[in-house]
Amino acid sequence: MKKHKILAAPIPMRWVGPIKISGSTLDEKLAVPLATYETPLWHSVGRGARVSTLTDGILTTVVDERMSRSILLEAGNAQQALNALQSIKSRFPELNEIVSRSSRFANLIDINAQIVGNLLYLRLEFTTGDASGHNMVTNAADQLFPWILQQYPYLRYSSISANYCSDKKATAVNGILGRGKNVVSEIIISREICRRRLKTTPEKVVDLNIKKNLIGTMIAGGLRSANAHYANMLLAFYLATGQDAANIIEGSQGVVHAEVRDDDLYFSCTIPNLIVGSVGNGKGLDFVEENLRKLGCKEERPAGDNARRLAAICAATVLCGELSLLAAQTNPGELMQAHIELERK
Repeated sequence: MKKHKILAAPIPMRWVGPIKISGSTLDEKLAVPLATYETPLWHSVGRGARVSTLTDGILTTVVDERMSRSILLEAGNAQQALNALQSIKSRFPELNEIVSRSSRFANLIDINAQIVGNLLYLRLEFTTGDASGHNMVTNAADQLFPWILQQYPYLRYSSISANYCSDKKATAVNGILGRGKNVVSEIIISREICRRRLKTTPEKVVDLNIKKNLIGTMIAGGLRSANAHYANMLLAFYLATGQDAANIIEGSQGVVHAEVRDDDLYFSCTIPNLIVGSVGNGKGLDFVEENLRKLGCKEERPAGDNARRLAAICAATVLCGELSLLAAQTNPGELMQAHIELERK
């Protein structure tokens, strides 16, 4: 088979910010790289970033982290599947001994399961250090399979990936259990800054979030999702930092919550499936390495800290764009006028 030369597809990229970020993961101001063909996104995130610098900043909290790989086994019947499941879940030390042979960073932290007839779906959940962990958890699962089949000879191999992971699909299970980093970003904005910088009021933003993001998504049949455009910021950030861009599918599942607090606007973005890494596949390109270095995500830190920092920065970026768009949509004509001015030549 003829091998084709690897080419590069140029995507416009701009550094936006600085964004003021606070929290236990990082507490500083920094700009972020966004690669996108939708160039008004730079201006939208930029407006949210400017607002952040006029407040105490965007508080980011990494609530949880795990990467999952589900495997599928077949038993003779449901009782055999249940017996195997109960036994497997009681043998974590043995399982992690095998996992450690596949990677020094992979660590099995939980097993969730579903039994359908004689089919046993095992969702194996790992921490993966500074890597997003797709290949790491698949390799770990691949190492576990022979041991499981040896220990439970009445089980049979069906698949190394069973869609209960769920990789690059919008599913309820990822929103419930989490896949990648579960990160919450929050900001409190005064009424005056809302009026002056966002051209709106706290009440208008809260009202629109309820009617658009919550009710609108519900009647559309959205799946564990209530946001305006998480995917825009995620894709631009993912492409600029060497992430697997298809993970915006589960990444865009998340909830915006807003309320009026003592005349101020409280605004938050919860992102339960933020899949990013500072090492691994996609990070070898020079511009990616340079972007990660500028973000402070290539430092000598304990395993996992660079990836957590990257996730916190990404979550703050999502909030900036989400806040700016919702504010714009509280005013008739503002959104389209901005696109016309910025995109029409």
